[in-house]
Amino acid sequence: MSAVTIYGIKNCSSMKKAFNWLDQKGIDYQFHDYKKQAVDEALVARALKEQGHDIVVNKRGTTWRKLDDQVKESMNNDHALDLIKQNPSLAKRPMLVVNDKIIIGFDEERYASIF
Repeated sequence: MSAVTIYGIKNCSSMKKAFNWLDQKGIDYQFHDYKKQAVDEALVARALKEQGHDIVVNKRGTTWRKLDDQVKESMNNDHALDLIKQNPSLAKRPMLVVNDKIIIGFDEERYASIF
């Protein structure tokens, strides 16, 4: 297994589930904290290109709900990247990178199929 990196915000409930799952399975990983290390712009741009803003943008959180309706309606990949750089909480979490593949969100079955 090559390097595993998990990107997100430490206090997020989905992140905690992912950390617990990885820890229980004994999987080594690096943690990239958006709040301390900023957003990895190249990774988010790649995720947006591969999966689209509908997958990458966290539309369940407070940050999304606080956005102006016009901003929400005009969302596209470029706009999403700019907003995520300014507001890391807008990125869906966790963003897991395994073998150069980007997995967004925590899903126990999907993680089990990867590891």
